[in-house]
Amino acid sequence: MNKHFFAVILAGGKGERFWPLSTSRMPKQFLSLIGGKPLLAQAIDRLEGLIPASHIFVITNKDLVSMTRKSAPALPARNIIGEPFGRDTAAAIAAGAALVKHRDPDGVFCVLTADHIMGNIALFRRTLKACLTRARHEHVLITIGIKPRDPNTGYGYIEAEPGSRTVGGIRFCRARRFVEKPNLAKARKYFDSGNYHWNSGMFVWSVSTLERAFKKYRPVLWNLVQTLARSAGRAGFDRALRNGYKPLEKISIDFALMEKADNIVMARGEFRWDDVGSWTAIEDHIPRNAEGNVLVGSCESVHAHDNIVLSNDRLTALVGVHDLIVVQAMGVTLICPKDHAQEVKKLVEKLKASGRYTEVL
Repeated sequence: MNKHFFAVILAGGKGERFWPLSTSRMPKQFLSLIGGKPLLAQAIDRLEGLIPASHIFVITNKDLVSMTRKSAPALPARNIIGEPFGRDTAAAIAAGAALVKHRDPDGVFCVLTADHIMGNIALFRRTLKACLTRARHEHVLITIGIKPRDPNTGYGYIEAEPGSRTVGGIRFCRARRFVEKPNLAKARKYFDSGNYHWNSGMFVWSVSTLERAFKKYRPVLWNLVQTLARSAGRAGFDRALRNGYKPLEKISIDFALMEKADNIVMARGEFRWDDVGSWTAIEDHIPRNAEGNVLVGSCESVHAHDNIVLSNDRLTALVGVHDLIVVQAMGVTLICPKDHAQEVKKLVEKLKASGRYTEVL
């Protein structure tokens, strides 16, 4: 393991798309739906042999620090940081950069997300190692683009320039542009072209390269890195974090930096990846029964097929229905067609507006 390699795992999810099982107090990174462990624990396990636990930082919500520590017992408690306010990924990454800089000004770190699912872990590790190695020696901002399996409208895309370079057996190419989640017609065009990859939200860079980019494109975040790096490990860190975050606007790293910088390189991710963005995603990870149903918990059915059912609390019975999502959790029942899975977030927003969301927390 290289002593200059670090990881920053973002774990501040709200749990809205996996409601009612996942809530703001129990976001999906703490669920063990797939893989037998909380998703956060799996994210840490994937770094074994590449980055030691002492070099892994988790940035989460201040209200989730205790639960995060329970889900990540291998990490030192000081490596788990609770944000005082939600300011999206740019601020969280700046905070992580400050922690790495405090530990090692020559550090190189990857930015990962706590609620992703991976397949072919050995290939993922080789890809990440190649990215860390290249970022150690070059002033480039590296993102990992996933080779698309279908014309998915749920992901942003990265357009890659022609040509590639191989480092450590992994292909890299220049990133031409980032595009937002497309409609189906555009997604099909992107998929057919072969030049577009899914934007995984995983990044790799050195502290110095990221600082240089922040200073040029987002000086307020450069200032935050400097302030927090000086305060890290001291009694006043929480106060500095709160004061530094309070005036920040809420902005993603894509808008703050990646759509502006001209030194972005994309590593081609050939491993299996899924950000598990809605209930339908679990179909790819849990075997179906003879009727095509994905079942977790207690369920009986007659003439029912191609449904997703999660019912740990009680028996759920289906008769003559198909293509439904049925979830029993936290004293709540969710029923919706599969093709409306993305609207669960809208339902949560409606519940919050009416004050009824707190009834199921």
